[in-house]
Amino acid sequence: MLIGALLDAGLPFEKLRAALRTLPLEGYSLESERVERTRLYGTRFKVRQSFHEHPHRNLSDIKGIIGACSLSHKVKEKSIAVFERLAGVEAAIHNVATDEVRFHEVGAVDSIIDIVGAVFGIEFLGIESIHVSSLPLGQGFTECAHGRIPLPAPATLALLKEVPVYSANTPFELVTPTGAALAKELAESFGHMPAMTLETTGYGAGTRDLPDRPNLLRIIIGRQEAETQADTVAVLETDIDDASPEWMGFAMERLFESGALDVTFLPAQMKKNRPGVHVQVVCVPHLANAMMDVLFAETGTLGIRHCYSQRRVLKRSSAEVDSPWGIMKVKKAVGVDGRAFLIPEYEECRRIATQKGLPLRDIYSWVSGLNHNKGYRI
Repeated sequence: MLIGALLDAGLPFEKLRAALRTLPLEGYSLESERVERTRLYGTRFKVRQSFHEHPHRNLSDIKGIIGACSLSHKVKEKSIAVFERLAGVEAAIHNVATDEVRFHEVGAVDSIIDIVGAVFGIEFLGIESIHVSSLPLGQGFTECAHGRIPLPAPATLALLKEVPVYSANTPFELVTPTGAALAKELAESFGHMPAMTLETTGYGAGTRDLPDRPNLLRIIIGRQEAETQADTVAVLETDIDDASPEWMGFAMERLFESGALDVTFLPAQMKKNRPGVHVQVVCVPHLANAMMDVLFAETGTLGIRHCYSQRRVLKRSSAEVDSPWGIMKVKKAVGVDGRAFLIPEYEECRRIATQKGLPLRDIYSWVSGLNHNKGYRI
């Protein structure tokens, strides 16, 4: 369905077929056709195999197949990374080493083509970042090489850890392990759609007709402002009225040491008219559980609210400048007008102020002054 959506959005079928022919695989043909799903039309991509049996390949076999093709290094690297994700969760589920995992359905010719073809299509269309909505999960059971298993499949759930999902209340598999691995490996964020200027859309059609929705995967391609980028963060909140100030200060230190992007304490008037502290922690999604562990351990809170939020941030990087006190580190950011500017780094300014016996604000003023110094090139 992802390849179908990419074809629908402008990926030339012949370019895709030529690229996939460089894989050392035989006994298959590729088809692409426009089909209707609940009065909406999309592209159905199909891999037809001339035989029903296929070898149960392991990760090393698949790496060899992908490594032997003539596609770009980035396509090979990303495709192998998808299979490595799959191998990791399958190894944990079946309690074996990663190199002992024998791919069944995912090791088949069509699955290899699906993954490599999707990664190639994304590169061909010049898509630089991918943002995925919350994913719908089906329910019930499905048959696989291991027998009858519940939906969502165990591998799908393992792959979608820290990803926002919801129940679609439909007895069909809506996200497969292959789809989950592609989304987790390729997506920059999950949740809300980032702000962009819309350029084109594509619809990839699934096999069956679903009773309650069009069986289509939609890709929306647009252009983001070059000076900003969007990502997804986890936001944790709790209210505390029975912790000492010393505990709270130490908790903030522990949260930053554990990778928090930001920690905020706000005064709060709580139940029974008690003064308290409202705590908000912002972090990357995969660190949310670690942040909660710190909050529970250090503050004694009994409950933490959390959600995922989209944010838009200016592009920034680390830089070094020649200062009157030697080389010093600063932040370099690019504003929405496209102009670069420097931001003082507190710890670096503090180090110089302490070593040289200078007021901290003087160091800050010197760095800020570089933004207005026409003779200084940023």
